[in-house]
Parts: sequence; C-alpha cells; structure tokens
Amino acid sequence: MSMTDPIADMLTRVRNAHSVGKPTVSMPSSKKLVEIARIMQEEGYIQGFEIINGEPRATLEITMKYGPKKAKTIRGIKRISKPGLRIYAGKNDLPRVLGGLGTAIISTSQGVMTDRDARNKGIGGEVIAYIW
Repeated sequence: MSMTDPIADMLTRVRNAHSVGKPTVSMPSSKKLVEIARIMQEEGYIQGFEIINGEPRATLEITMKYGPKKAKTIRGIKRISKPGLRIYAGKNDLPRVLGGLGTAIISTSQGVMTDRDARNKGIGGEVIAYIW
C-alpha cells in the first residue's frame, strides 16, 4: 500500500513512541526522512538513528532520547506543509518556533536544514515541520 505522506507518518510514529516511552521506533526509510532524523539528532531531540538495509526496502530506526526519570525531550511535533497545501517561506519570513526555543525544519534548494541555518544562509524554502 502506498503512503501519501511519509513525513507525517514518521512524525506521528516518533510522537507516539516518545509519548509512551518506547526506546526505539522504526519506519520505511527515504533520503528526506534520514535528513529529518539527522536534524532531530543534531538539535538534541533524539539519541540517534540507524539505517538497516533489507528487502524490499531499507528501514530507518530511531533511538529515542529521554531525560532523567524518563523526562520527555520532545514536547510537540507539528507537520506544517502537507501534500494538499504546501507552505513556503521566503528568507525574510522564516518562522520562529516558540520565540526561538523550538526548531522549524525547512526544505531548501541546498538541502533540509533548521530555520536557524536557513536564516544564516539567507535562503527560504518549504516549511516541513515544527518541533519543540
């Protein structure tokens, strides 16, 4: 069965696994999902990720991160640009999540990056998701 929005599926799996305290979550892999996982790891929302090759396709396994006493590191994840309604932001209109405390994931012509990196490089793009 084909999936219409694999990014929303990934974010939902991460949100659900994190809310119930699972140590890992796995999903079908793609280049864009790996880049989103890389950003989540760099920003400190997840412990790490691993690509497991297999048939018929590779699997992306994300290791969740928790604080002391299972404190949550992710308070919320929201998909912004959807297949039915794409949301783009110019270099001067890049969003700030919770006044800069959260992270916006932006898909630009130079790759997937955070709102901070896109602002520093002076480029805009498609606003994929907010994480806080």
